[in-house]
Amino acid sequence: MGKRLISIVIGVCLVLSALNAQTWGKSKRLTWNAGNSKDAELVVDSGGKIHIVWHDSSLGNSEIYYNKSTNSGAGWVGSKRLTWNGETSTSPAIAVDSSDTIHVTWRDDSPGNGEIYYMKSTNGGTAWSGAKRLTWTSEYSNYPSIAVDSSNTLHILWADYTPGNWEIYHKKSTDGGQSWSGAKRLTWNLAESTGPAIGIDTSDHIHAVWYDRTTGNHEIYYRRSTDGGVNWSGTKRLTWNSGNSVSPSITIDSADTIHIVWHDRTSGNYEILYRKSADGGVNWSATKRLTWNPGNSYSPRIGVDSSDRLHVVWYDGSPGDMEIFYKKSTNGGSSWGGSQRLTWNPGGSYHPAVALDSSSNIHIVWDDLTPGNNEVYYNKGTQ
Repeated sequence: MGKRLISIVIGVCLVLSALNAQTWGKSKRLTWNAGNSKDAELVVDSGGKIHIVWHDSSLGNSEIYYNKSTNSGAGWVGSKRLTWNGETSTSPAIAVDSSDTIHVTWRDDSPGNGEIYYMKSTNGGTAWSGAKRLTWTSEYSNYPSIAVDSSNTLHILWADYTPGNWEIYHKKSTDGGQSWSGAKRLTWNLAESTGPAIGIDTSDHIHAVWYDRTTGNHEIYYRRSTDGGVNWSGTKRLTWNSGNSVSPSITIDSADTIHIVWHDRTSGNYEILYRKSADGGVNWSATKRLTWNPGNSYSPRIGVDSSDRLHVVWYDGSPGDMEIFYKKSTNGGSSWGGSQRLTWNPGGSYHPAVALDSSSNIHIVWDDLTPGNNEVYYNKGTQ
């Protein structure tokens, strides 16, 4: 009976492992450039087309580029340059609305200091509008994050140094990016508030997370707006850690549960941590640690699929150089599968981003130093 019981337990474990298993294709290189191609972001439209943006320094200063796949990542149409500026264009962010219009925002140094710019494509990335400047400030504006609500109102968050330290701001457009509201300042802190991430739930409530150094080390903070960004809740602190908590990422599932991940140095090296809120940001679960690694784990990104499974990617130095890792939760973040290594490259792999399509395929992009300079790579996971 003992052996039978052990066999049953092993069988159950194998079944659970198989259910949690993820199948990944072969990594695909998307850029071959003389300069560095970095910080790629991606989105999937309603037809399953994948759209990515990144910045590239081949011309001496960084410019924003775009590429797309119309066949679920099997083939790509080729890089398209979106900016022609005399100064650096970096930190691109991308979103798609219900009409499959693609919206891109980035930081651009052309005015003499960093400002936030925007452009869009209404025909699947073939042609693009002219660049529209969204900020006019005396200091740097950077790190834009963009999302679209159910009425196709565009919302962006960014960090701005104009007050004398970095603070978080919000702006929106109700006419598809033609005109924009004034900037609304969301933070008034003694130290830098930066790295904002934005999510919008099914009721069009806006959820913002960022990290802030007011307490002496970086912590994660949160605010929400239930009226389209006109008014905002009080600031809620989400971490109380002895090490820095930085680089939050946010996603919201079909039940409007908010899920966030970030990396934290409390344990002595950076690890990936997670929290969620099932009541619109009022209350939050206890912090859950997702990694226990000998090396640093950085810059997690989280997405949710059509079955509300959660998917997290990050880059990790545990193998000796930086590689891309992945894990998922099939029960709303209550428990998580083991970490899965996605890259085995002689050069470092950095800055992954993740998006899910309607078939729950997982699409990731990152930049990889293996060719000798940073290039953009892609892979797809099926489940």
